[in-house]
Amino acid sequence: MTDTPVLPPRFRSWLFAPGDSERKMAKATEGEADIVIFDLEDAVAEEAKPAAREGIRAFLLAQGDEARARLWVRVNPLDGPHTADDLAAIMTGRPGGIMLPKSRGRHDVEELDRLITPLEVEIGIVPGFTPVIALVTEVAAAMFTTGDYSGAPRLAAMTWGAEDLADSIGALSNRGEDGEYTFTYELARSLTLLGAAAAGVPAIETIDGDFRNLGGLKKRAERVRRDGYRGMLAIHPAQVPVINAAFSPSDEEVAEAREIVALFEANHGAGTIGHNGRMLDRPHLSRARQLLAQVEG
Repeated sequence: MTDTPVLPPRFRSWLFAPGDSERKMAKATEGEADIVIFDLEDAVAEEAKPAAREGIRAFLLAQGDEARARLWVRVNPLDGPHTADDLAAIMTGRPGGIMLPKSRGRHDVEELDRLITPLEVEIGIVPGFTPVIALVTEVAAAMFTTGDYSGAPRLAAMTWGAEDLADSIGALSNRGEDGEYTFTYELARSLTLLGAAAAGVPAIETIDGDFRNLGGLKKRAERVRRDGYRGMLAIHPAQVPVINAAFSPSDEEVAEAREIVALFEANHGAGTIGHNGRMLDRPHLSRARQLLAQVEG
């Protein structure tokens, strides 16, 4: 098997495009999204799924290897009848990665790995090469397994969902009177962030369904980035530039991070260093290095 699959160098914005529309897939691919996700699940009606699979496969085959690296596919959940058929069709198109919806825990990622591996062997891809992002809070039981993903095969990122979770628990709404997520959904966001950190993969924020409110999107994206999220899902091309900007370190942040790293390198072995009226310690150095890794690779 390969080492743990890695994401493309940039993975700030993840734009969904319905897998049954070649026009929308092409428009999404031509845009600025770091990763485009062709959707075979919610965006495609039951009777349209077979044709959508073939449409996605043909679209992928028409792209070059470099272009395909950012073209992922959301398959249908493992507890339904479609996942094996989805994979049998789309893997011959060599997608950049797979999104697994309604993951109930690490065992679902392991099951997905068992389905993908023989298909990779059959078409000449190194086993384990295709990365996976798991949607980890879409069913109630999955909330209790968000910390179990460490070492899961193929896992390259984790994200969460609020709409399916609300449906799973029978909620009338997932928002309060102020328009913000209520406690259960903020908990889902926090558990995803902590689970991703425990698994050593990036956490990706869920969608903002109000695609016309770009100001609200900017505020939310900046807030979750401060919390530790590294990217965000998008449902409309207009959201992509806002997300890309929000998850790109500013020149000032990069300069400060370089200064912190240089200070510790110049004071080798120091546990704390005074700098600009505050004390810096090893966690500050770790965060500085992580930020620089985002822009320097």
